Amino acid sequence: MASNSTVPSNGSQEQGLNELENVDPIWMSSRTARQIYALGEVEKDISRLLSLAAQSMALLSLPQTDGPDDDLPQGAERSEKFVDVANEYFERLDSIHIAIRSSLAHIRQSRIAPSAINAPPPNFVPPPLGVGLPSADPGGVARGERGLQEERVERDAWKGILDALSRIKDARDRERAEAEAAASSTGS
Repeated sequence: MASNSTVPSNGSQEQGLNELENVDPIWMSSRTARQIYALGEVEKDISRLLSLAAQSMALLSLPQTDGPDDDLPQGAERSEKFVDVANEYFERLDSIHIAIRSSLAHIRQSRIAPSAINAPPPNFVPPPLGVGLPSADPGGVARGERGLQEERVERDAWKGILDALSRIKDARDRERAEAEAAASSTGS
């Protein structure tokens, strides 16, 4: 039985390396992060796979049913295009299959607890990240339900908002000063 898989050429290997260079380093920080990134790529591959299936179905339809905007080839070009699309479909399907099997093997090797994979029950509220902040009350109960990480994220968000508003205010002040300067120079 013949296989549809091909050995990638040097050009595609270089393209793969260039794509990896453009990936956020956080996705390359650990094996688990790389697996999560790979699953994200599988999701993109699945959408491309569905697009290829639709394209091949359109190529298999009778040319008389083509719409004016379909831009599909005619005659022998149509069958050649179908072969190209079908080959890409099966290559993409094969890569999805390999990526999913690789991720499952990683999960098995990591011995991740099944409870971590199963969906949480309805109305489940995850525990706060990090350690809660101490409060001033004598009971020593942590303030609110948020952890230290959430507090830091909120602080950074407020700093970002303040920075953005300050830049907007500065830009408006500059525009106002330029408009006053232009008005005073034309008025003199």
